[in-house]
Amino acid sequence: MGFIAFLKTQFIVHLLIGFVFVVSGLIINFIQLCTLVLWPINKQFYRRVNCRLAYSLWSQLVMLLEWWSGTECTLFSDEATVNTFGKEHVIIILNHNFEIDFLCGWTMTERFGVLGSSKVLAKRELLYVPLIGWTWYFLEIVFCKRKWEEDRDTVIEGLKRLADYPEYMWFLLYCEGTRFTETKHRISMEVAESKGLPKLKYHLLPRTKGFTTAVQCLRGTVSAVYDVTLNFRGNKNPSLLGILYGKKYEADMCVRRFPLEDIPRDEKEAANWLHKLYQEKDALQEMYNQEGIFPGQQFKPPRRPWTLLNFLFWATVLLSPLFTFGFGVFASGSPLLILAFLGLVGAASFGVRRLIGVTEIEKGSSYGNQEFKKKE
Repeated sequence: MGFIAFLKTQFIVHLLIGFVFVVSGLIINFIQLCTLVLWPINKQFYRRVNCRLAYSLWSQLVMLLEWWSGTECTLFSDEATVNTFGKEHVIIILNHNFEIDFLCGWTMTERFGVLGSSKVLAKRELLYVPLIGWTWYFLEIVFCKRKWEEDRDTVIEGLKRLADYPEYMWFLLYCEGTRFTETKHRISMEVAESKGLPKLKYHLLPRTKGFTTAVQCLRGTVSAVYDVTLNFRGNKNPSLLGILYGKKYEADMCVRRFPLEDIPRDEKEAANWLHKLYQEKDALQEMYNQEGIFPGQQFKPPRRPWTLLNFLFWATVLLSPLFTFGFGVFASGSPLLILAFLGLVGAASFGVRRLIGVTEIEKGSSYGNQEFKKKE
């Protein structure tokens, strides 16, 4: 094991990376709070500023994927589709099977210049998660309780606010509503059978309300829907902790572009279109499992240096005073100060671990275990 590989496995190094992310995130959140005064003066300027502030935080996680772990992301698509990336507003449909599927999506948004302006239809619980939810709040992310009767007006209002967004945005939808587990899949397929819908092998039954509403509200703004099917070579099931330990993965992403005018305007027909799309996604996953490859040309967009430079900037700004402070505490010889410092380190470690836990499948929500049994 080389020295760099050894460093990647050390807890103290992970703690320092977490310290940089957490403290820089709190600073960014405070700056975002201050930018609220810009909203009544110049809404579009407020949005552009917050896109760049969000980029400064999210790109640190992308740096871990691209530069720290060296994970490779390959696109399977066609040249015409790839040429549209970063040049139009789009809705992204991504399968929700892996702990780092969002991170693979982010690395693509970064390489095509839309990381800071990327959006998602997120569960409301995330609004209260420090850094993640707080940053999303200032980015006008649409939050929902995943109970359509309560969410309808909130979601429609949030989507319509994005109609004049000044930066190209990729709006992510996890149409399955929750991350794939065997229990949720079994229940979901029982619902599919009761509704007379074809069963899916690798996906949960898509929940159509969010999709049809997003398409309806964003017509005239969004140009297309990108369907993205993600898998990892070698049947790997990567985690954020694995990325933190420097494990390298190979992600393959099949991307298909559907112009928005090809999607039916009628809600029922649009819902049927989505069900058909998930049948096609299932077939793509079956092909990948059998052949180890998706159809289409292969593209490897080069990683950009900005994520690494951004992290090095924050590390320089934040770690220098931390080391100076820590040295001063131990040099003082005061047991009280030393214990307080170690307690602070322990609290920081706990906080970082809790943030990582948000992505873990086994700690995911129980949504789907019961909700799939209810009428959509």
